[in-house]
Amino acid sequence: MCLIVFAWRPGHAQPLVVAANRDEFYARPSLPLAQWPENPQIYAGRDLEAGGTWLGIGADGRFAALTNIRNPHQPPARKSRGELVARFLDGKIPIDDYLTDVAGRSIEYAGFNLLIGTAQQLWYYNALTTAPVQVQAGVYGLSNAGLDTPWPKLLKARAALGEVLHDPQPQALLALLGDNQVAPFADLPDTGVGLATETLLSSVFIASPSYGTRASTALIVHADGTRHLVERSFGPYGGHLGEVEIKA
Repeated sequence: MCLIVFAWRPGHAQPLVVAANRDEFYARPSLPLAQWPENPQIYAGRDLEAGGTWLGIGADGRFAALTNIRNPHQPPARKSRGELVARFLDGKIPIDDYLTDVAGRSIEYAGFNLLIGTAQQLWYYNALTTAPVQVQAGVYGLSNAGLDTPWPKLLKARAALGEVLHDPQPQALLALLGDNQVAPFADLPDTGVGLATETLLSSVFIASPSYGTRASTALIVHADGTRHLVERSFGPYGGHLGEVEIKA
């Protein structure tokens, strides 16, 4: 998952609104959003290479999502980051205990940002720079650096989310995730991957022959605990592969 914009509004009619793009190599096998057979209370896509996921919901109002931290010089990881989302959704460990465990083992993974929460609270953890912090009410963006690092696509998507929060609907969230305009050269971050790759990765929606946005997900959580998930899947060059809608 490479871009997440979200609004956390405790006490609101829709306390959590999320729009997220998962960017990955098209060759990496995965399954779209679905109910997991071994735990029917989990609804998430699935990485078939390592078994984890990038975003999902679980029992008791649980929500989790992650992005990787872009650093071409970091050493190979021993474990897949996707298991961090799956383990939280699959368990009943309190958030503080779970984050303590994750922080103590973060060296086992390549750099990551993790969002986890329940109906009552939402937490953020950057494995490279911060201790876990509780998210306060507001509108946020998370890409492949830190929370609200002002990369062009994060600023654009976060602003677009703010414009639809008066009446958030899945199709509006998915529309803002489909913006494929790249950023001007002068606005690009320098993350060590070269100008051509920085340009490719600078749009909200990424499309190329080998790497791009594989899934766009809209999540709306209502105050009564009901959740509405819609996910669109994509292939090479951004070809539309299908759409899944779940109300849980």
